[in-house]
Amino acid sequence: MVFSGRIIGIDESGKGDFFGPLVVAACLASDDDSAFLKELGVRDSKKIAEKKLLSIDEQLRSHLSHKVIVFSPEEYNRLYNEIRNLNKLLALGHSRAISGVLEQAQADLAVSDKFGKDERLTSAMHEIGCRIPLEQMVRGEAVPQVAAASIIARAEFVRQMARLSEKYGEVIPKGASAAVDAAGRKLVARFGPEILPGLAKLHFKNHQRVLKADLFD
Repeated sequence: MVFSGRIIGIDESGKGDFFGPLVVAACLASDDDSAFLKELGVRDSKKIAEKKLLSIDEQLRSHLSHKVIVFSPEEYNRLYNEIRNLNKLLALGHSRAISGVLEQAQADLAVSDKFGKDERLTSAMHEIGCRIPLEQMVRGEAVPQVAAASIIARAEFVRQMARLSEKYGEVIPKGASAAVDAAGRKLVARFGPEILPGLAKLHFKNHQRVLKADLFD
């Protein structure tokens, strides 16, 4: 699907990662920015090497209106305990990101990578008075503005993870694999289980595997 005009793209990073924050980003670009986005090589952030990703992110932030919402692990866990639904939490982040861009500039349309029922995001936008036409698409990164947002979100997540690794003196892995469980057990052994609420998303199954490793041997 091709959109024209001043389009806000929205996407998130960290949703499937046990460690680290949830990051939602929105980015505004118009038809006049098409050549700029193409020249940068803007595409789905999952297809871009990390070093290149960070470089593209810096240029996107310098040239385009954008908003980044970071739910730290502490805030994520507090909100998830209240909401009990990840898609509702995503809708909250997406609506805040869209609103943040609209505070900077006018736009004709917002396009989000689809993450759940359409009405969840629409309702969240209405609750904060965010009025703009909205499209929600599966594989939304095919839209350049959504791809740009995915790069900004992923780059911020990468930077946040690097800060956590530096803070705790351990390489904190991304994802939710067995390697993540092993890293979690090592961190708990060093710092105690009280470290986890400020480091990880506690509703993930990894949480129990980290704390009760003998149950999964």
